[in-house]
Amino acid sequence: MYNWIDALADLQNRGEPCVLVTIIEELGSTPRNAGSKMVISDSQTFDTIGGGHLEYKAMQIAREMLASGKQDTHLERFSLGASLGQCCGGATVLLFEPMGQVQAQIAVFGAGHVGRALVPLLASLPCRVRWIDSREDEFPGHIPHGVRKIVAEEPVDEIDDLPAGSYCIVMTHNHQLDLELSAAILKRNDFAYFGLIGSKTKRVKFEHRLRDRGFDSSVLQRMRCPMGIGEVKGKLPVEIAISIAGEIIATYNANFGQHTASAGSSIAKLLPASRRSQATR
Repeated sequence: MYNWIDALADLQNRGEPCVLVTIIEELGSTPRNAGSKMVISDSQTFDTIGGGHLEYKAMQIAREMLASGKQDTHLERFSLGASLGQCCGGATVLLFEPMGQVQAQIAVFGAGHVGRALVPLLASLPCRVRWIDSREDEFPGHIPHGVRKIVAEEPVDEIDDLPAGSYCIVMTHNHQLDLELSAAILKRNDFAYFGLIGSKTKRVKFEHRLRDRGFDSSVLQRMRCPMGIGEVKGKLPVEIAISIAGEIIATYNANFGQHTASAGSSIAKLLPASRRSQATR
């Protein structure tokens, strides 16, 4: 059986989300001491925080977090008495930390210079990337971990297979293909982000052609073109790629840190009074 640290490393290497559960406080008689940990994935558990109904409840909470895609850490206090089916009589506080949750499912259409600079950046983020092009020879010999290379004769057909809420980045070698991809993405209109490489002039032309196809202005406004962080003015492929990656991060981190201010007080409320005064000094 893996210990928790080996299991965590293995799951993260495989890109499989899990929850790290840690006993951060013990009071009275408890099955295991503070600092004990276990790892819970969707189908397995590794190591132990003491077994029994406490561990069962921890597994239940962790798997609910995995199923909902929850990113925030969670604290919960348990009394180890009759209500929990344990006779220790003490109390414990558990910290639940989601690990390896995918922040974004990203589809990159185009394996040109900017695509080859962008995809390794995205692969280093908590994202899963589909890299799509019709030209096998344009892909590099090494595809980063977490990236699925798709050689598709008709790249537009791949849009039907994208999960709802995907991040779509269109940067192919062909303006007509860019237009067809844009139309298919906007027709679905269930994306979290859609960026089209190009200038303001290209945007105006595409908006005109897409309106002729019946697309409403409110839908067209969701298209980012030019895409990327405006303050980055460079035109080198890596500069453009960093600008786009920054915008992706800003999008999926839109609510990052909203609960940070209350974290300390949440921990304090769960600790016994004697420890609470120390934790809040």
